[in-house]
Amino acid sequence: MPRPLALYETWERRVRPFEPLDASRPVGLYTCGPTVYDYQHIGNYRTFLFEDVLKRVLRWNGHDVNHVMNVTDVGHLVSDADEGEDKMEKGARRTGKTAWEVAAYYTEAFLADTKRLNLLPPTVLCRATDHVAEQIAFVAEIERNGFAYLTSDGVYFDTAKLDDYGYLARLDVAGLEAGHRVDLGEKRHATDFALWKFSPAGEVRQMEWDSPWGRGFPGWHIECSAMAQKYLGDYFDIHCGGEDHIPVHHTNEIAQTEGRLASRRDLPRERRRLANFWMHGYFLLANDAKMAKSAGGFLRLATLDERGVDPIAYRYLCLTAHYRSQLNFSWEALDAASTGLDRMRQGFHALPEGRAAPDAASIERFGDEINDDLNLPRALALAWEVLRGDLAPEVKRATLARFDDVFGLGLALWTPKAVEAPADVRALAEARLAARRSKAWAEADRLRAALHAAWWEMEDRADGFALRPRTEKPA
Repeated sequence: MPRPLALYETWERRVRPFEPLDASRPVGLYTCGPTVYDYQHIGNYRTFLFEDVLKRVLRWNGHDVNHVMNVTDVGHLVSDADEGEDKMEKGARRTGKTAWEVAAYYTEAFLADTKRLNLLPPTVLCRATDHVAEQIAFVAEIERNGFAYLTSDGVYFDTAKLDDYGYLARLDVAGLEAGHRVDLGEKRHATDFALWKFSPAGEVRQMEWDSPWGRGFPGWHIECSAMAQKYLGDYFDIHCGGEDHIPVHHTNEIAQTEGRLASRRDLPRERRRLANFWMHGYFLLANDAKMAKSAGGFLRLATLDERGVDPIAYRYLCLTAHYRSQLNFSWEALDAASTGLDRMRQGFHALPEGRAAPDAASIERFGDEINDDLNLPRALALAWEVLRGDLAPEVKRATLARFDDVFGLGLALWTPKAVEAPADVRALAEARLAARRSKAWAEADRLRAALHAAWWEMEDRADGFALRPRTEKPA
């Protein structure tokens, strides 16, 4: 039996065994989705790929998964400190479209990209603008419990009311307060954050709603707390996002939920932090710096298309690094991943299809690797070991196909491109076939070597042969 699944949990800062909170129900998984004011860059997709692999590993271990992903189409200001304008309004001004059109366009672009990366779709895809009523109700409960206060520009969460505010990120709240040099305005504390923002006087906004406190729009953080609670309950199994969510967004999600549940004296404190497991994927770096839209010139899947790179090669590249280690992007690394993917695809399709079962020992070893906090680099190394090893060809194919349930490379669905062999290469192959039929083995070996040197492989078949280009340069 493979080792039980164990995952690194950010709240406790350790790898611990994963068991669902309720074995009779699907695992509740909430992942922070895209902010749809622009295209997503490939750094964003590294996080989404980590979450996809997590879901696949949960399924490998026999768990059904109720995956909820949000779409932030309102409320995310250009500054995490509740300053600046809403990113959707900014996107509308940049594109000349309405904010609603911007949201719809970039949501569809995101969904198209996820298909190209072979991401499993979420069970529920929920848009913030479809859940404003739930967000208002959530804020009202926080206010009733004494954790909110009113200013001239909105409703704010009073972080001083929580003695463990910032624990997820191990924030030095006292130090932040002491070192804060910017005028707080009407905010009581530097770490307080907006639950609801009022529409600025004299400003025409495209996305605003009436509320008990005044016309405006929800803060960024409240949407995830409200929608997670609606679809997964007060306390669910796993909440995921990028490492940049730890100090602000996820810290504030937890605070909001604690504030809303503060009157529930029957709940132990640990069950007020929204999720049992908090998990975070680490950045994709470009020139050792975080890839971000604000930096300009960010890389999209369309950028890979322009260079003739299959998006699945980017997925393969992400599998080569552990999700809790930063990955430095370079075109050389992506080219190497493309070569590796092509070799694996070619190797897989060179294996005959059959009814063989996967190799039990390899499956157990693979389970050990993926259940060790999603160690995909070691799992990928094992796949190469199987491909190059001594198992029967049909068993190899069945084993690799089972591995691919987690890798998500779509090996079985890939179709090799038809490549016409040059006349001189076909002549070598015909000569080798004749040599084999006459049992001139030394000549057959010489001709195979000649084919190899010409970058071609010849597969012997009962009805003749098949030719395919080699995927590596001969020595």
